[in-house]
Formats: sequence, C-alpha cells, structure tokens
Amino acid sequence: MTRWQAGLALALAHAALLGLLGAKLLADRATLPRGWARTLPYDPDLPIRGRYVRLRLEVPLESGPASVPAASHAVRLVVRDERVVAVPDDGAGTTVRIEPGPDGLRAALSEPVAYFIPEHVPDPSIRPAGEELWAEVTVPRRGGPRPIRLGVRKAGTLSPLRVR
Repeated sequence: MTRWQAGLALALAHAALLGLLGAKLLADRATLPRGWARTLPYDPDLPIRGRYVRLRLEVPLESGPASVPAASHAVRLVVRDERVVAVPDDGAGTTVRIEPGPDGLRAALSEPVAYFIPEHVPDPSIRPAGEELWAEVTVPRRGGPRPIRLGVRKAGTLSPLRVR
C-alpha cells in the first residue's frame, strides 16, 4: 500500500467514525426524552476548544431530601411536562448538590454541560435583568444531559434562541 492509499484509508476511517457518532447523536435526539432546564452560565470561551457557553443545569427535586442543602446526592434525571426533574436514585446516577432556590430546594448538576456557539454570535449567556437562560437537553439513560438548544424565559414565557 502506498503512502497516499494509507492516508486515504485513514481519512475514510476517521470520516466513518465521525459519521457513526453523528448518527448516534441524531438517533438519541429523536428517541430519548428531552426537556428544558434552567441554567447558570459561566466560562464562555476556551481557546483550545473553541467558543462555547458552559452551563450548570438547575432542576427541581421531585421528592427526596427536604434538608441537607449543599450536600451531594445521586439522582436520576427524568422529563415531566417538558421539564427536566431530579428523582432520588441510590444507583450510580447523576450527582447533584442540593441548594436553596427561589421556590424551594433545587438540584444543581455537579458536572456542567457545554453548548458550542459560532464565532459571529454574541454570547447568549449575557441576559438583561428579568431574563433567564434555559437549555433544552436530551436525557440519556446513562451519562449527563446533552444540550440541544438554548432558550430565554421572560415573564413566564420560554422562547428558543436562534444562535446558529
């Protein structure tokens, strides 16, 4: 095999792997439950990885510890009425910290998620007073949620953002 044939074979293998990953993510997006979660953004830029908004998802607790704020707990994320909710789970679920919120206790995911944004789009995490940044995510059986799109909640109405 010549050098250019080996290079072509390697390029085709990389393209096949990338295509399989893309197909899996599209299949997950079509089949897995998806819902909205309130976010607290931070760290919008990292030169090595590109431009993105890092999001810490905050979800309400369906039931569970009524006290012990700031303690870590294992939960399972589920979607109820198009909203991501944390349900206590003793298994190896997602780890959250219980924190006081404006309407009771809430669970803040320990691991943030990244939503990549194009270079020409202004940072969507910078919101005026009275607006909250939300993310629509898919909720896989294992692993953390995957962001699909961002939205803004203002005066009780959630509207998707156009960031592409």
